Amino acid sequence: MSGGVDSSVAAALLKRGRFLPAGRQVDVIGVFMKFWKEPGQGENRCCSPESEIRARKVAKIIKIPFYVFNFEKEFKKRIVDCFLKEYKKGLTPNPCVVCNKEIKFGLLLEKALKLDADFIATGHYAKVKKTKNKKPTVRTQQKTGFKLLKGKDKNKDQSYFLWQLTQKQLKRVLFPVGDYTRKEVEGLAKKFKLPFGNVKKSMEICFVPATINEFLRKHIKEKPGEIVDVQRKIIGRHEGLSFYTIGQRKGIGLPGGPYYVSGKDLKKNLLIVTKNEKDLHKKELIAKNVNWILGDEPKLPLKIMAKIRYRHQPAAATIYKIPRTRTSSVRGRQNTKYKILFSSPQRAITPGQSVVFYKGQELVGGGVIC
Repeated sequence: MSGGVDSSVAAALLKRGRFLPAGRQVDVIGVFMKFWKEPGQGENRCCSPESEIRARKVAKIIKIPFYVFNFEKEFKKRIVDCFLKEYKKGLTPNPCVVCNKEIKFGLLLEKALKLDADFIATGHYAKVKKTKNKKPTVRTQQKTGFKLLKGKDKNKDQSYFLWQLTQKQLKRVLFPVGDYTRKEVEGLAKKFKLPFGNVKKSMEICFVPATINEFLRKHIKEKPGEIVDVQRKIIGRHEGLSFYTIGQRKGIGLPGGPYYVSGKDLKKNLLIVTKNEKDLHKKELIAKNVNWILGDEPKLPLKIMAKIRYRHQPAAATIYKIPRTRTSSVRGRQNTKYKILFSSPQRAITPGQSVVFYKGQELVGGGVIC
């Protein structure tokens, strides 16, 4: 329970026996997680004192026990340090994807199971569907599987952030608001007399107090280099590749613009820019660390709809497996890479971000753009 309307309504629905098989009774426990915050720089937006007060109040209204789990050290190590490490490499990571895997459906689930819980439930707009596995493999070893589906509300669907979840995790997860729209959830909050009013959901990175660049400059040393155009002509100086992202227009600091960041040469420490926005459009990308939701790699090549960022419109594409070299074979399955070829060019494909694959309403997998 984050103190937001979505997780509060999820808890209230479970308490009322909704979203469960007919006649099934469960005990519901509310849990609030404390994450790391920048010392002396305000609060982490996901777990501010105001959020905790709201969550406690909701738990009292719906009459469930309420606990606080302190995950500050783990959050700092697994999320914040990883975030900074990727930016130092010149990449643009998505910390919410990592947080879902490592903290919300990782650490929290582990702790819940040790406390003898059967499931964890969250306020994510997504759905899990149990399905029969026609051909259990040696690796999956299961007769049933769990599909991950988009939430009912197209504008609020959060399945994109869940592509790293495994069958072991999905088996223990409930998404009570996945079958509702945000408007319906707000209506339920009023019906259940939950204290929200005009509480808004933050869309920013929770542990970044102001802007990302301000945060990065506090933790990453500047490594100046040259700015070049697409013909590799030197036209200026940059402050460090960590402080720029593909598609960026503002803050490049060149006269006679607008200029757009079209690429980075990490080995030579070059920032590549262009005046022609068409240079930002590419038809293919390479993905690594791919996770297939049902466990096994599907038959490839595979036609899917792919999203290269959360608010990106899904685009038609085909996934191809890149043949392994001897080195990658030795390193194992995680080193397998895939080529995603789009039917039409996509704007600002960004290394470090997630590319997520859909077949209709089903999320079949995803990976990290490299």
